[in-house]
Amino acid sequence: MKTDLWLIYAIVTTLTWGIWGALIEIPEKAGFPATLGYTVWALMMIPCALVVLRLTNFKFDVNLKAIVWGALIGLTGAGGQLILFEALREGPAYIIFPIVSLYPVVTIGLSLWILKERTNRRSWIGIVLALIAIFLLSYLKPESMEIKGLLWLGLSIMVFMMWGVQGLFMKIANNSMSAESIFTYMAISGVLLIPIALWMTDFNQPINWGFKGPYLAALIQVLNAVGALSLVYAMRYGKAIVVSPLTSLSPMITIVLSLIIYAAMPNPAMIIGFGLALVAIYLFSS
Repeated sequence: MKTDLWLIYAIVTTLTWGIWGALIEIPEKAGFPATLGYTVWALMMIPCALVVLRLTNFKFDVNLKAIVWGALIGLTGAGGQLILFEALREGPAYIIFPIVSLYPVVTIGLSLWILKERTNRRSWIGIVLALIAIFLLSYLKPESMEIKGLLWLGLSIMVFMMWGVQGLFMKIANNSMSAESIFTYMAISGVLLIPIALWMTDFNQPINWGFKGPYLAALIQVLNAVGALSLVYAMRYGKAIVVSPLTSLSPMITIVLSLIIYAAMPNPAMIIGFGLALVAIYLFSS
């Protein structure tokens, strides 16, 4: 990491995803399903891709190697999101989210093994604190629901693995293709999976098609798309073992905004996680 650009992009991802996480509840609570929110997100990736391609005079990697890496990155990310929707239908969110949130462990482990990435002791302390913080920040109050079967657990582990290997794929691909091409392939993959999201949507339930539905969702999902774009650049300039845990601390921003917007007081675990996240960010940036 010879430049601080990785840190700038990583912080942009953390901020945009954190703000997105706090605001996305508005259209969902107004009656716009999360599966349709995915559809809007995929469509919002398109203008972002066009903007970055324009900056490169629409230079786009179309060789077989680029297509394969682009498809792997896009499908592990967008596909994991759709699988997460199904996991949440089958099982308890208070267990699923902590499992899925720790996907940086996979990225870190694979990056150490395959990419031989190394860092200093200060950053390692930050990585450990960040992983603990990620788990605590994703803590939810246990629900009083009967848990049936283990399908949800298998799906959760699948998302955990997919999002973890996506970080590795993104880092490797940055060595052979442009970041703009990577993001464009992510956008294409997201759009290709829209039919699955529509199939998963229960159109028999009332859906808000007004401003607080698809239109507000579009404004909010732009933040998600920008965060994904910044992540690609962060992986280009930084080490995956640091970028992955740092960008996964976005829930700390969500907690602050939720407190301001919804007056939602975080539980003690989240408060501890928030403090550890601040220390981790300080260690990464100093």
